[in-house]
Formats: sequence, C-alpha cells, structure tokens
Amino acid sequence: MTLFDDYLLLLLAVVTALGAVFVRDLFSGVLTLAAYSFFLALLWAGLGAVDVAFTEAVVGAGLSTLFFLVALYLTSHQEEVRKQLPVRIMALGGLGILGFLLLFGSVDLPVVGDPKSLPSKHVSSHYLRKSLEETDTPNVVTAVLADYRGFDTLGETTVIFTAGIACWMLLRRRDDSAT
Repeated sequence: MTLFDDYLLLLLAVVTALGAVFVRDLFSGVLTLAAYSFFLALLWAGLGAVDVAFTEAVVGAGLSTLFFLVALYLTSHQEEVRKQLPVRIMALGGLGILGFLLLFGSVDLPVVGDPKSLPSKHVSSHYLRKSLEETDTPNVVTAVLADYRGFDTLGETTVIFTAGIACWMLLRRRDDSAT
C-alpha cells in the first residue's frame, strides 16, 4: 500500500464518520458507520496491524452493524428532528478540545522504531528474537496472542462472547402471547 492509499482511506474514514453524524435517517447512519469501520479495517491492514484490522472488521463492521440493524428493526427508523444548535456546537467544541489534548499528549510518545525507547527495551525484543524458535509460528503478533498470551486472549474472547450473548438476549423478540 502506498502513502496515497493510506491518506485516501483516512479521508474516506473521516468523510463517512462525519456523514454518520449528520445523516437524519438512522438506517443510513448505521450503514455509514459500517462503511467507516470497513475503511478503518482496511487502513489497519495496510499499516500491518492485521489483528487490529480483523477485530475492527468483525466487531465494528460486522457485529455492531448487526446489533444496530436489529435495534432499528425493533424501533423506529427516523430520528426526532429537534433544533439543538447550541448542543451540537458544544459537542463539536468538546471534540476539538479532546483532539487538541490527544495531540498534546502524543508529543511524549516514543518515536516509532526507536530501539532505545522503553517499549523496545522490555519483553518485545525477546518476542522478536525468539518467537519463531520458541513457538514455531512465523508471525510474531500471532505468536504473542496465541502462544505467549494464550490464556489472556482466551479471557478476552470469553468476555466478548459473553457480551454478545447478553446483547442477543436483550434484543431478541419475545412472544407476548406465550406468557
């Protein structure tokens, strides 16, 4: 992927995020959010973070879209139109302040690829040098998630599965005539 492709995907993600905020039809908003998650998944894959891309595709574009569509099926498709310009201006101002704080905090982050940064001095160097030898897994990220942190990954998977079952139980239709 070229730098132009990364910027194009980032631009598409920003445009779809803004479209999801300003669209009036809730069904269109759900589909726009699904497109946003899909563009982010492509962006993560292009940056080499395949595990994050897979999670974004499954949870963001897949399950979230499904849950939103089920919720829309059980409710109305139209948002109540209210004139709340001051609330929107306050929300956009709050987002601007949050963005500034995130950029301000990012100054202290280590430079990507710096071998003297704290993350590079910790256990990551061991994973990079010994993962193929110890796990026989060619992908370092897969080795860390499945072999070195297998129980942690299993716990995270269990939490996600439990949350999905809880959402399904809350959103399922009940036959009122059966009770």
